[in-house]
Order: sequence, then C-alpha cells, then structure tokens
Amino acid sequence: MKTHRIGIIMNGVTGRMGTNQHLIRSIDAIIKQGGLRVGPDEVIMPDPILIGRSESKLRELCARTSATKWSTNLDEVLANPDYTVYFDSQTTGRRADGVRKAVAAGKHIYCEKPIAVDSKTALELHELCKKAGVKNGVVQDKLWLASFVKLKRLIQTGFFGKILSVRGEFGYWVFEGHTIPAQRPSWNYRKEDDGGIIVDMLCHWQYVLENLFGEPKALSCYGATHIAERVDEQGKPYRCTADDAAYATFELEGGVVAHFNSSWVTRVRRDDLLTVQVDGEKGSAVCGLRDVWIQHYGNTPRPTWNPDIPQPINFFEGWAKVPDQETYDNAFKIQWELFLRHIALDEPFPWDLLRGAKGVQFAELGLKSWAERRWLPVEKLA
Repeated sequence: MKTHRIGIIMNGVTGRMGTNQHLIRSIDAIIKQGGLRVGPDEVIMPDPILIGRSESKLRELCARTSATKWSTNLDEVLANPDYTVYFDSQTTGRRADGVRKAVAAGKHIYCEKPIAVDSKTALELHELCKKAGVKNGVVQDKLWLASFVKLKRLIQTGFFGKILSVRGEFGYWVFEGHTIPAQRPSWNYRKEDDGGIIVDMLCHWQYVLENLFGEPKALSCYGATHIAERVDEQGKPYRCTADDAAYATFELEGGVVAHFNSSWVTRVRRDDLLTVQVDGEKGSAVCGLRDVWIQHYGNTPRPTWNPDIPQPINFFEGWAKVPDQETYDNAFKIQWELFLRHIALDEPFPWDLLRGAKGVQFAELGLKSWAERRWLPVEKLA
C-alpha cells in the first residue's frame, strides 16, 4: 500500500468548531477509516499536531481522538519540515498572523472563514500564498450539505426552469446567560473582538449564492443588536456591541433576487435551523440542512384570499420529499478530503483564499450598507 502521509498543523482546534467539525468529524474520522483511499493500493493519511494555548485542552483532545501530538509553540512546529499543511480555526482576529507565519515557513494553507477581518488583509493573504507558490484553500462547508447537493441536482436537471427568487431563514435563540447558559461564545457579541452575525454569516451566503444561483451584483443589508446585555463564560455581564441579527437582500446575475434573514434572537418554527426556499417558473423547493421538499407547477394549489373563513388548503400537502439517492458524509470532512487530494495528488481545488476574500468583501459591504442605509454594488476582486 502506497501511503501519502500529510503532516497537518491544526491551530485553534480547542474551539467548538475546530474540535467538533475539523478534528473529530473530519481528520480523526479519516484516520479511523484507515485514511483516504485514492486507489486500489494508495491512501492519503493525515498526521495532525494540535496547536493551542491551553495544555490541558490539548491533552484532553489527544486523549479523545487519534491525534497523539500537541504543542503550545507554533513557531517551533512551523520550523518542522514533517508538517507541510497549516490549518487555522482560531478566532478571526488571530488568523492573519498565523497564516502569514505559515506562508513564510513554506506551508500550504487551509483555513476557516472569514479568513481575515477586512478584505484588504484577505487579499494580502491570497497574494502571499500566490507569490510563495503554496497551495491554499478556505472552508466553504455548506456547499456539501446534503440539502444543497440535492438542490444543485435539481438546478442542473432544469426542475425550476427560470429561477426567480431565493429566500433564506437562518438562526435560533442563543440564550443570554442570565438564567440559562449561552450556547455560543461571548466574543460573537463584541465588535471589538470581531464578533457579529454579519461578519459570521454573510461570507457563507456569498459562496452559497455564487455557487448555486449566480454571482451577486449588489446588496442591501440592515443589522441590529437586539439584545443589549449577555453573560460571558466567567458569569460576568457584558455589553453587546456587535450585531445579533441581519436582514439582507441581494441582486444576482441573471435577475435572481435573494433575501436572507440571519438571527441569533429568533425562535424556530420551521423545518430546520436553516431553510432556503427557491421559487422558479416551473417549480419550487424548500430545503433544510439535509432534506429537500419540491412542488412542481402541476402540483401547485390555487388559493384565494378570504380571511373570513378557515383556510381550506393545507399548504404542507402537495410537496414531495426528494429521496436520498446517495450517501451524504459530513460536509467539513468532504472538503477536507478534497483538499488532501489537492495536496497529495495535485487535483484541482477552486476554493482558494481569493474565494475567501470575496466572502470577507461581502461582509464588509453588509456592514457598510447598514451604516450608510443604501444599496452597494459588489465589485469583482482581481
């Protein structure tokens, strides 16, 4: 068996996303399945070393997973030629410095989004990778959600005909912490710590819209800080300075109109934490994180407006669930496997740091649109 060993420096995996999605459900899962099989007698085997500031957390993660190595000294590990890939899932404000150091050390780069706190820095990181000749990628996990894979198939087969509009609802109630503990970190709600739902979520909507429905041409965004005070991890109240909800409308190439509501202060009465409705001339679809329901033109009811009688139509009927025609793996793991193939076999990987910079640009425009109360064009990045 030919084995491509890939040493991966995993920085920031003690955080919620880094631990669960990137370490446990991706890299650890690949190791436990015997590596990534790429041929009858050929396999890619990741070899991670965990980086962080807390020795106790790093030791605990090694005890829980297949990872056996950890360090609190990033510079020392970057100097080790056994590790050729640098992965960063730190908080956004720390990411650029980590990536700069890794590029200077000749490492290939894979990182969470947003890749930087502003588009100027994001483009700088892209250019650094380009000049250094290192491979690079940004996490764009939602492209591999089971529901969006099914949705892409529907678009490719012409189910919708001409797509008219896209409406997304994302979010749930994040407890303030006064009585029930919060289920998100406190930095998310402090602007001085690069928090805010616009920065967090608009980069997702950018790549989802571009890859499924058309490149965004313009946007209008309104943000809000609905909850003024929350309680941090130490039990201390703090003032919320970042937006906890965003209401954004996008004009896409081809005339499609999209609107996404993103909120950490909404109670869910819909199919999932994220639902997206796509309306086309020939049919519509509603998808959650895994399932998709469709209604063809021929199955569309003909309602009439009459608020004086009970609604005679059950609007949930007449929708058909799209069957699972394949196995859907964890979305983060799927993209990790594509990136590992890119490193070991030089297979194409289009989701580079330039794509990541487009997401940062999108979030910047959202914040600017909110501040200036106006529509803004989305300029193409070089």
